[in-house]
Amino acid sequence: MAIIEAKKLTKIFGHDPKRAFPLLEKGWTKEKIFTETKLTVGVNQASFSIEEGQIFVIMGLSGSGKSTLVRLLNRLIEPTSGQLLFSGQDVMKMNQAELRQFRRRNIGMVFQKFALFPHRTVIQNVEYGLEIQGVEKKKRREMAMESLELVGLKGWADSYPDQLSGGMQQRVGLARGLANEPDILLMDEAFSALDPLIRKDMQDELLQLQAKMKKTIVFITHDLDEALRIGDQIAIMKDGSIAQIGSPEEILIQPANKYVERFVEDVDLSKVLTAAHAMDKAETITPDKGPRVALQFMKERGVSSLYVVDKAMKLLGLVSAEDASKAVKENLKLEDVMLREVPVTVPEALLNELFELMAGSRLPVAVTDENGRLHGVVIKGAVLAALAGNSNSALGGDTYESA
Repeated sequence: MAIIEAKKLTKIFGHDPKRAFPLLEKGWTKEKIFTETKLTVGVNQASFSIEEGQIFVIMGLSGSGKSTLVRLLNRLIEPTSGQLLFSGQDVMKMNQAELRQFRRRNIGMVFQKFALFPHRTVIQNVEYGLEIQGVEKKKRREMAMESLELVGLKGWADSYPDQLSGGMQQRVGLARGLANEPDILLMDEAFSALDPLIRKDMQDELLQLQAKMKKTIVFITHDLDEALRIGDQIAIMKDGSIAQIGSPEEILIQPANKYVERFVEDVDLSKVLTAAHAMDKAETITPDKGPRVALQFMKERGVSSLYVVDKAMKLLGLVSAEDASKAVKENLKLEDVMLREVPVTVPEALLNELFELMAGSRLPVAVTDENGRLHGVVIKGAVLAALAGNSNSALGGDTYESA
């Protein structure tokens, strides 16, 4: 279910901004409109929806409109036109009192600049928003401590900001944003001021937090690698307009235009695409079918091996045509001849994590979930095709000999 819906959300800066509307309809560029009218197009008719529990990344270069767009979502910047819905409620129609409540209770914000009060302790900084809301002192202290514990700073509650590293200070900012338990968390370039290693750590922590909290997060960044790493959906902006919205894989594999193409051309796909993207259908058999049926299946399906699974699709091993023939001759069961040591990975594994696994085995890599159920198989050809931007659906054939 969509928690945020934006329909043709537009922001024009300058005197009498509606003068720009007919020019936008004519397809005038942001530069041409400014040259002719001195009006600046901040956001141009942005339409999108954000699902509950999703990390929605808005990215673009400086001046693309991404920071303006995120401030339209809580009306820190007033939209010039368009519609904005929060759980079906029209944010544009809220009066000032309703808007204050919306900002305090439903939507939190974490900024690039940590914006911590130097004279307040860590815990006092975290509970500041709750204090403004009038939450009783004992209650807000409890909520702030829970938030600090979430971000791993419980032991630093009585420290001051200047006693913390940059990464720790950003954790305090994140804890403050989470303290009032908002439905939506807006993060504007939240990690861009951090050193690269600390930044990656913060991305990891955000993903771990998200796995626990299932918050709806709108994350602003100019860094494509960051967007691809943390985003469920990504909106790429250019000159105030949204150039494309899609999953990381869609952005990489199916760029909507030349601008997006140029954005993603240098991305190492092996660090973004997962085993789930490259896996093919696994040909399977249950052990009760026996070796003769196994050979018949291989003949019908044009393969020289089958994965052996139980009735619940839990992976037991792999049997080759050679092994099945041996079982027929010696009157053995499939369990007696199948290979039990099969290379295995999970659907979420990145392709670059599979290279060593695939290099050390002539077998394909089985893809299983946390319960050991078989979802598919990754062969070397499928990995190469995925990295080349091709669909694995075109890949077929022998899952044993193609390894």
